[in-house]
Amino acid sequence: MTGKSLRSVCALAAAAFALTSVAACGGGKSDKSDKKDSGKASSSASSDNQGQSPVTQAISALRKAVTATNGAHSANVEGTTTMAATGTMNMKGALDWAAGVQGDVTISGGQGAMAALANGPGGMHARYLRDAYYVNLGEASPQTAAQLGGKHWIKYDYDWMAKKLGPSGAYLKDQMQNNNPTRSMELIINSGDVRQVGTETVRNVKATHYSGTVDVSKMAEKQSSLSKDQLDQLKRQMEQAGATTEQVDLWVSDDNLLVKKVEKANGGSGTTESTVYYSDYGTKVSAEAPAADDTVDAATLPGMG
Repeated sequence: MTGKSLRSVCALAAAAFALTSVAACGGGKSDKSDKKDSGKASSSASSDNQGQSPVTQAISALRKAVTATNGAHSANVEGTTTMAATGTMNMKGALDWAAGVQGDVTISGGQGAMAALANGPGGMHARYLRDAYYVNLGEASPQTAAQLGGKHWIKYDYDWMAKKLGPSGAYLKDQMQNNNPTRSMELIINSGDVRQVGTETVRNVKATHYSGTVDVSKMAEKQSSLSKDQLDQLKRQMEQAGATTEQVDLWVSDDNLLVKKVEKANGGSGTTESTVYYSDYGTKVSAEAPAADDTVDAATLPGMG
């Protein structure tokens, strides 16, 4: 397998994780299967909150949702993301964010060489731990397993990614280690640009729909541990890529849990759009590092060091 292919795998697995919890490339419209309950937009809701503005109402509701979703700390996740470089990918699995994000997901879809890997028997398996994420390519492709010396898993260490990819890698490391579903809510709370759209039924769950727009560079500044120099470099990279703003749409259940998230951003390489559904909050999540003798470190592979 070439270094270019391995970089594509890295991007695919990272994008699948971003789909679930990284508000860095995504929001938009509700899917056609969701049933809208008309007549309940933010303008009509203001009368129920003692004269509060629609923005204040939405922020207050989302703060409750942050508390409840953080408290639940884990959920099953399912969704899709579409990027110019990788096509449309599907993801299904579970995440736990009680102490850093950990998870276990299966990825399918994509296009080109990635499709051959992701659409193998059982899809492409990925595990996310606190210090690294792991992708199983050997089970999906016996040829790849042979190229990996009979091993099946590739490890992508976050510290290595931060050094390899520069500011964007450092940002990705921070996001993949620390993100959870509530960050999307915190983003539009902090932006001050948020409104209640109405109520809808999302997979048989009644939910309130909120929509907001965030400044991508300000998002990175508020929600990462990067230094000022790293943030300045990251902002320049984003500006060069044409990524300036992102739309975030959220659906919150009556018990204040996030049930759906849609994100959409435009950049120089095209539009990135992702949709993810959350269910079965509090589910037990098992995510352990694969056996060391069945794992290859990406940093040791040709073209990746």
